[in-house]
Amino acid sequence: MGSGANRQQSRHTPRRSSATRLAVASLAAGVLAALAPHHARADDAAAKTPQRPAIQSNRWEEDWSVLADPSLRTQPFDGLKYIPLIPGDPHSYVSFGMNLRERFETLNAANFGTKATAPDSYLLQRLQFHADIHLNENWQIFTQIEDARAFGKNVITPVDQNPLDLRLAFVAYTQTFGDGTFKARVGRQDFAFDLQRFVSSRDGPNVRQSFDAVWADWESGPWRVLGFVSRPVQYNNGAPFDDVSNDHFRFSTFRVERHVLGNNELSAYYALYQRDNVSYLDARGDERRHAFDIRFAGKHGGLDWDIEAMGQTGEVGASNIRAWGLGARTGYTFSGLGWTPRIGLQADAASGDGHPGDGKLGTFNPLFPNGYYFTLAGFTGYANLIHLKPSLTIKPVERLTLTGAVGLQWRQTTADAVYVQPNIAVAGTAGRGSPWSGFYTQLRADYAFNAKGRIQA
Repeated sequence: MGSGANRQQSRHTPRRSSATRLAVASLAAGVLAALAPHHARADDAAAKTPQRPAIQSNRWEEDWSVLADPSLRTQPFDGLKYIPLIPGDPHSYVSFGMNLRERFETLNAANFGTKATAPDSYLLQRLQFHADIHLNENWQIFTQIEDARAFGKNVITPVDQNPLDLRLAFVAYTQTFGDGTFKARVGRQDFAFDLQRFVSSRDGPNVRQSFDAVWADWESGPWRVLGFVSRPVQYNNGAPFDDVSNDHFRFSTFRVERHVLGNNELSAYYALYQRDNVSYLDARGDERRHAFDIRFAGKHGGLDWDIEAMGQTGEVGASNIRAWGLGARTGYTFSGLGWTPRIGLQADAASGDGHPGDGKLGTFNPLFPNGYYFTLAGFTGYANLIHLKPSLTIKPVERLTLTGAVGLQWRQTTADAVYVQPNIAVAGTAGRGSPWSGFYTQLRADYAFNAKGRIQA
């Protein structure tokens, strides 16, 4: 079980607002998600015992072939985590699993407090079941069903509710050669790059983002090269199994990664984002957006950093796109001190449309952002933005992490609007007011009960 809860208070120039979000997320074990403790012995014999896989956000990445040895099936529902298919082949098996996330939210002033809205408190539930079939060491068939529901919410959006639908269904192939490994996937799947600023599985909202896609990558030494073509899934709340994808919405990427200066990460990618009949404040029509991204992340001693920049060109209808986005997280961890304190600073900026009516669209499109990037509350949109957030993180005990932060927000240009997730302009804010948007305080606690259970508050 993984879980999350964030408490955030936001105060903005127009009106004070507050939000509390509580999630008990990702009960991830066997079909019934048992909460049995995940113990590890410290003796030498146990050190030689094959290790059970850690529960992953992407459940298809888990390798349960270690349970081919019946003597290792010691936890509840292990009989469902490994069901042999072909006798004598430990890599041929079926594995079943489940995720459950319960998330409570309450807020009293949406849209940065710019208009009167009734207070709202509600529960978001995400339930997922999956079947993972490994035909052999090379071939895999993975299917996941998702049921996402909102209880007591005043306004239900497409990212809040999606009863009983196909979230993932793909065939994967892996082959290792002398100089590298080739991987390919075909079918409904999801992608997540780096900190998920611009390409994510959208784990923050209740309904995650999937893509009907063809994916391939090659990994060799410090290098990785990958590419995919996809049609993002568009979600409907009308009936079970009614989600669709089509040629009116397409997303393709070519990406190169390399480890440099040790295990530090350097990556760059080109993405083509195409969507028909879109509407911005200053442009309407078919969108064809070229995105060029570069990122450098790593760690040296107590210092860690993650820096990313993206430029965008293209057109929306008759308007030319000229947009950019920047993001950086850095911090220093004092590992020699009690509670292992880390001081951090996050800085983000994204362009807005500074000159409406000039035939150029400057509003940055964050593509497929993760609603968790700024805070678990997920209000702020990554467009027309300047954002600074100093933070302090401590670890009083092994399983508990506490974080306190203050976020300061401005608009990059007052000619454009304030934006909320994922890229929605707040009505009545474009061309009005000062650059200052407001600030929020963030208090967050993460506690891991065991390998399968976590709560965030």
